[in-house]
Amino acid sequence: MRTRGSQCWRGKFQGGGYRFTKPRELILGVLAKSKKHLSAEDIFFSVHKIYSNIGLTTVYRNLELLVDMGTVSKFNFGDGKANYELSESESGAEHHHHLVCQKCQKVIDYADFMDAEKEFLSKIEKGLSKKYKFQIQDHIIHFYGICGQCQSK
Repeated sequence: MRTRGSQCWRGKFQGGGYRFTKPRELILGVLAKSKKHLSAEDIFFSVHKIYSNIGLTTVYRNLELLVDMGTVSKFNFGDGKANYELSESESGAEHHHHLVCQKCQKVIDYADFMDAEKEFLSKIEKGLSKKYKFQIQDHIIHFYGICGQCQSK
């Protein structure tokens, strides 16, 4: 399962002094193809279908490395389990925020930011940076509420 991002990922691993192993390639491939936030178990079952030699511990260990490298983001949306997604797509970084339904646990990614939202966040980041002498490099925002489907039930 070679993906277009394999060469880019291979270079990132080699640049960091890591080997680009088959399990790592397959884990990244599963995440690249998914439109959802996946648990380690979800990733394990998908990779295991292709590469039966992989174990759940290997998936967890590699996910932690991928998070440490900044290639994968790890989230907890309040359901008590970690969820993962690529930090950037093959075309580059795609910053987005999350809307999390507290009834059905659905997570909606959104990146179509309103101008007022961009302006507000920029002001907040500048203010916090100045106040605390802190260089902000990124932020994560989750909004919790009830999705439209659950509201109509």
